[in-house]
Amino acid sequence: MSGFLDGIRCGDCECNVDWGERRNTIASVAAGVLFFTGWWIIIDAAVKYPDQGQFHHAYHTCGVIATVAFLMINAVSNGQVRGDSYSEGCIGQTEKPVVYPGIAIFFQNAFIFFGGLVFKFGRTEDLWQ
Repeated sequence: MSGFLDGIRCGDCECNVDWGERRNTIASVAAGVLFFTGWWIIIDAAVKYPDQGQFHHAYHTCGVIATVAFLMINAVSNGQVRGDSYSEGCIGQTEKPVVYPGIAIFFQNAFIFFGGLVFKFGRTEDLWQ
C-alpha cells in the first residue's frame, strides 16, 4: 500500500507524477490533517453537547484507542515489516518469526467482525419478537 500515489491519472492522459523527495512530506501532512480533523470533530461535539445524556463521554474511548493504535503502527518501521532487519546492533539479527499465531488472531477478529455484520444487517427486524 505504500505506493498508492504512484499511478495517478489526470483525465485522459497518464500523468506519472514523480513525488520524489516530497512524498514523505505530502504523506505526513495529509496524515496530520486527517488526524487533526478527526479529533477536532469529536472535541467540537463534546463542547457543543457537554451533557452526559446527549453525548456520553465514554465515546471518546474509540478515538483514544485509535490514537494508541496509530502510534503503535508508526512505531514499527516499514523495513521491519518487510523483514529488512539490521545485521548488527545490540539485539542482533532476528530469527525467522512464527507467523501462524498472528494470522490466527487476524482471522479470528475478521470472522467475528464479519459475523457481527451479517447478524446485524442480514436478518429481519422481527427476529427477537
